[in-house]
Amino acid sequence: MPKVLIFGTGSLGTCYAWALSNAVGQDNITAICRSNYEVASRNGFTIHSNLWGDNLTFQPRIARSVAEAVQQLSLDQQQFFDFVVVAAKAVPADPSVAEVIGPAVAKGKTAVVLLQNGIGIEDEYARLYPDNPLLSTVAYFPATQVSPAVVHHKEVEMLHVGTYPADAPAPHKDAAREFAELLGKGGATAKLHDDVQRKRWGKLLVNASWNPICALTRLRDREFVAASLGLGLGAGEDERGDDGVRFIKDVMMEIASVAQAYGYRDVNEEMVDFQIGRAVVRDLPGVQPSMLGDAFDKKSMEVDAIVGNVVRLARKKGLDVPMLRTIYLLANGLSESFTRKKIQA
Repeated sequence: MPKVLIFGTGSLGTCYAWALSNAVGQDNITAICRSNYEVASRNGFTIHSNLWGDNLTFQPRIARSVAEAVQQLSLDQQQFFDFVVVAAKAVPADPSVAEVIGPAVAKGKTAVVLLQNGIGIEDEYARLYPDNPLLSTVAYFPATQVSPAVVHHKEVEMLHVGTYPADAPAPHKDAAREFAELLGKGGATAKLHDDVQRKRWGKLLVNASWNPICALTRLRDREFVAASLGLGLGAGEDERGDDGVRFIKDVMMEIASVAQAYGYRDVNEEMVDFQIGRAVVRDLPGVQPSMLGDAFDKKSMEVDAIVGNVVRLARKKGLDVPMLRTIYLLANGLSESFTRKKIQA
């Protein structure tokens, strides 16, 4: 059976660890845990899902570090992990996550799977592990770890999977296919793509707009729309007063312009209007994006991977994205403030 290492057992990592354990057996799954280590070691993980069922429990192997996980594998006389699934947040670290997983990546054999948000996050992994299959994924999966090793999952679940780069060699394509098949066997939904970056850009319309804006305003998406109604910022008396919606659209159109510059022409105004429509029709208070949750908890946010990289990619193409650049600077400053010691007066 394939051996799988899960690096990052928050909400997303836990749920896909469960699906993979259904396919290969929980003894073939090793989960790296930090704050939830004690609970997971003692009781395993518990998932309450509107889609999969309530009170789902499983107990994979648990390790505190990659080195410990590799040692466990060596004691069992296994040669290598077939898949290393990176489900940790894409925040800057020293050493980086790409470096930390190194001991578990067997040259030319282990497939590295990025279960993370953002754009342009694959480059460091591709540089460090050029001979290994590198799989990039896009998850639509509303889940929250409500307490250590306990996750609540709502009804949506879809993982888009593809190689990085899109024109990877056949063995790497085979690894992507195998990973998608394992998820399907385990009860999850995975869709294979020749070029998964199109899906990344599509999700980025939402992530690079709503995420930082909600974090900066401390409002959920639908609350932001409601708060901006009737502010009188429109161009004339016939305006409906939906300035918040227009603001979000302007930001999304900047993101779309960058996607189009990189060849993804169907990331366009029609897609932008569709994504905005999803938020506008929600009941109050709406959805709480991950950055808003991090802001409430005063944790570092995925600003660089989700917003900063778009600004950098725009600069490479000579595109002006003033709204995104402003949002990036403000959101990055907010995230940085959580790491600073407060000066006492």
